[in-house]
Amino acid sequence: MQFTKLTTVTIAVAAALALSACGKKDDAAAPAGASAPAAAAAGGDTVKIGFAAPLTGPQAHYGEEYKNGVTLAIEDANAEKPTIGGKPVTFELNAQDDQADPKTATQLAQKMVDDKVSGIIGHFNSGCAIPASKIYSDAGIPMIAMATSPVFTAQGFKNTFRSMTSDTQQGSVMGKFVVDTLKAKKIVIVDDRTAYGQGLADEFEKAVKAAGGDVAKREFTNDKATDFAAILTSIKGVSPDAVFYGGADAQSAPMAKQMKRLGLKAPLISGEMTKTPNFLQLAGKEAEGSIASLAGLPLEQMPKGKEYSDKYKARFKTDVATYSPYGYDATRALIQAMKDANSTDPKAYLPVLAKIKYSGVTSANWTYDDKGDLKDGGITVYKVEGGQWKVMQTIGGGAAAPAAASAAQ
Repeated sequence: MQFTKLTTVTIAVAAALALSACGKKDDAAAPAGASAPAAAAAGGDTVKIGFAAPLTGPQAHYGEEYKNGVTLAIEDANAEKPTIGGKPVTFELNAQDDQADPKTATQLAQKMVDDKVSGIIGHFNSGCAIPASKIYSDAGIPMIAMATSPVFTAQGFKNTFRSMTSDTQQGSVMGKFVVDTLKAKKIVIVDDRTAYGQGLADEFEKAVKAAGGDVAKREFTNDKATDFAAILTSIKGVSPDAVFYGGADAQSAPMAKQMKRLGLKAPLISGEMTKTPNFLQLAGKEAEGSIASLAGLPLEQMPKGKEYSDKYKARFKTDVATYSPYGYDATRALIQAMKDANSTDPKAYLPVLAKIKYSGVTSANWTYDDKGDLKDGGITVYKVEGGQWKVMQTIGGGAAAPAAASAAQ
């Protein structure tokens, strides 16, 4: 795909564009689907919030749902008729498709800087967020990314923040869970060599070994593969108790199918990019018994999960999948920092964001440590039973009462 296919989306009112454009022949035409905010017509300021994630390709379902959460947050914020610096403001979404490609992500990052966005929600993939973060850091623009790689917030930048727990937290929880709760002794690990997949697998391996488990084999593939016959045949030879995969559902789903067809009895275990409706659809009946972890509480246990779920379904005519509540909270936290600082200038509100105390959908205590990692980060483990993701156990994150864990079948 070429860079010219990047998509720009803005959240506002189309009528204001017509009003503001009258008599201005030299103004640049708005991109398809874009419009100027109503507040601009009323003499207020327009505040651009950038967003970047895969909106095309095999990971588009992640990006679209993530973007929906950001869209809803901006709409809710604008409905409150906010005033910052003594002026009414309207927040405008500038959404871009980074195609889950690091090179495209860095090009987009520079475009966002040139577009003078006040903050960034994204990027989604660690492999995109890490290289893009340097560009945003140089420009002094805060970014709250979905990226979970430990590297993202370990670079020493002051502008990098997370929407979810890191792979260090998730991998360590899952490694211990597999050994202590599932009683797996011999474990095989496969990853897709992306910053996310390899990073999660590395942390999982450390935790398995620390818990006394044996990593019998470590294999790798890539984030475009769909045929795992050679890897799985090799894995079958060591008779593992569990197979862990670090990567996306476009790979974990066919892997689950092929494991069952090869007669591998070990469950497939993975991270949050597998805990999706898409995985269930792609893997079909072979999804049964698969296990995946996801940062935070189950939607029904989130502080404002029910309210958010109802609002999301009414707005987008579909159920919440995985990432949109985190995109919503990240956007609201960013906006709250601007309000608290009484400024949309990144230099003014960045220190406020670093110390934010926000009560949102996913957490009643959204706060950051000195690296930009969320302090209140729990992990929930799910298992496919009867074709649906069911909670096995919630660990940390303020859960009132963890669900009883069940051993792998």
